[in-house]
Amino acid sequence: MVKAIRIHEFGGPEVMKWEDLNIGEPKDGEIKVKNKAIGINFLDVYMRKGLVPSLSPPLPFTPGMEAAGVVTAIGPGVNTCKIGDIVAYAGFPVSAYAEEQILPADRAVQVPPSIDPIVAASVLFKGLTAEVLVRRCFKVEPGHTVLVHAAAGGLGSLLCQWANALGATVIGTVSNKTKAVQAKGDGCHHVIIYKEENFVDRVMEITSGEGVEVVYDGIGKETFEGSAACLKFRGFLISLGGPSGSADPLSFKLVAQKSLYFTIPSVMLYTEKREDLLAASEEVFSNVEKGVLRVRVNHKYPLSQAGQAHFDLENRKTTGSIVLIPDA
Repeated sequence: MVKAIRIHEFGGPEVMKWEDLNIGEPKDGEIKVKNKAIGINFLDVYMRKGLVPSLSPPLPFTPGMEAAGVVTAIGPGVNTCKIGDIVAYAGFPVSAYAEEQILPADRAVQVPPSIDPIVAASVLFKGLTAEVLVRRCFKVEPGHTVLVHAAAGGLGSLLCQWANALGATVIGTVSNKTKAVQAKGDGCHHVIIYKEENFVDRVMEITSGEGVEVVYDGIGKETFEGSAACLKFRGFLISLGGPSGSADPLSFKLVAQKSLYFTIPSVMLYTEKREDLLAASEEVFSNVEKGVLRVRVNHKYPLSQAGQAHFDLENRKTTGSIVLIPDA
């Protein structure tokens, strides 16, 4: 038996229970991993609330879609890793909030020796997402101007750094002065405190009325319409989630007037093939090793206190990445 967070009903952080769980042994194509660190993503919150039934396992389930640890057992047919390897995974299966877990071997990637497993667990999901957002979903190039909402968050921080490294002018929005300082340090050329000024007016001022090529909107209802208004002709509006609530439908008139593109990308679909997963993860880890991406692991919680971590995340009390530590 191992200890794990279990959800028996949808709801607030209080539905996350610390329980014993029998995970069994790995079968064909599977590995057992003793987790050293577990990453928290906002998608975990949506699943806890029951807002993404197409992705959530049936109740009861163990949440979590990102972790790093040591391989302790391998099933038949596994040739991608061996016992003792440090590996990480991001995406499916949903089962990471546990001391140990069983994974499909083809979803695990090797963690370079130079990267701490805590860093790997905090960066892989967000890093893969950032790679999709700046390299494939919309290819950021020198001369582009991009707008990143929640610029001080775990994903926002990586997006700002990566877009800056690619030669773009980066505009970030944050909620307070402390987060503004971090966003500046992460490569934002312009930081907007959206509680103090209208971000649409400020973006248009910064861009001399032209707008931006792409908006990465991880806020939702509060910012969605304004995000569309910030785009220039044929701009890309990319939705990353909605902690402020589901966004209202885009105005057909606004889309037509600017010939806008809109997408809700899924990193799981972009990395469904193992060759795509390996290529993207290698680029993420390489950029971490080279210092292009500085991973801010600003908050560590014992695995048993996952509920508190969720509460703090939802109430915007965190910056950078959040990890759960099984042995803490």
